Amino acid sequence: MSAGTRLELVCPAGTPAALRTAIDAGADAVYCGFRDETNARNFPGLNFSRAEMEEAIAQAHARETKVFVAINTFPSAGNVRLWRQAVDDSVKLGADAVIVADMGLLDYAAERHPTLRLHLSVQAAAANADAINFYNREFGVRRVVLPRVLTVAEIAAINAEIVCETEAFIFGGLCVMAEGRCALSSYVTGRSPNRHGVCSPASHVRFRHGGDTLASVLGRFTMDRVDRTEAAPYPTVCKGRFAVGGFRGHVFEDPASLDASALIPRLADAGVMALKIEGRQRSSAYVNAVVRSLRRAVDDCAAGLPITCGVLRRLSEGQATTEGAYRKTWR
Repeated sequence: MSAGTRLELVCPAGTPAALRTAIDAGADAVYCGFRDETNARNFPGLNFSRAEMEEAIAQAHARETKVFVAINTFPSAGNVRLWRQAVDDSVKLGADAVIVADMGLLDYAAERHPTLRLHLSVQAAAANADAINFYNREFGVRRVVLPRVLTVAEIAAINAEIVCETEAFIFGGLCVMAEGRCALSSYVTGRSPNRHGVCSPASHVRFRHGGDTLASVLGRFTMDRVDRTEAAPYPTVCKGRFAVGGFRGHVFEDPASLDASALIPRLADAGVMALKIEGRQRSSAYVNAVVRSLRRAVDDCAAGLPITCGVLRRLSEGQATTEGAYRKTWR
């Protein structure tokens, strides 16, 4: 990568306080959502009212930071009013872009607000050049957030065949499924990130002691059992431990967080324009530590300096990290 190339750092903000923290820590852009089912982090106590969003955008712009509004769930048939209103309000409040997954909503946004910058959400699961070029051609999508199932080489090949920008996840919770197409949480709990903004909601989680073991339960299903002296990971179906025949273990990934900071130079060389940190449901302290660390890593990379890696392990799930599909061979 040539010296001076600087990737945009896109940072999470689940609350107004987290947004201010991300800006202070060095975010180039912050993504956030309204307090309803239009965004995929629809948890109690999170997200923004319209008044809070207006104030947040003004604060961010005063610091030359962009704000992207996530409207990235899928409305049910005939129930699009809330989602369209979210697009209209984002424009009225001065958002720099909206992050959208639903094709019908993209069509609405492109037709109603032709100057609005559209980013394709990872929930759309556009994982090849043909799909990305379709969204760019039909709706004028300017940036695509890439699913977390691609290797660096595959990302480079995609960027060679498309005309819009790509954004890749760099740190945070790791979804090992094709986002937007996973129905596991919906099957187990009746709630899903694709439709309701909630994956494995806490209301359906229980931890049950039995003898010397601790079971983590989601809905009616046991996701894992560990020695009661071990830390029990948060139960999601895709990261549950399975026993089949003589095999007992995780099918794809151990419960761990993505940390691809060591791959920043390679992602830049692959043509990625922006790096995304996951974590709108996390605390301001998490946002501060992660954004400051990755701000330094991105700047060091642009200056041709070595990147310090592994410093964020203590903030990861189970204090363990992985580079996921960027390097994994299970794909």
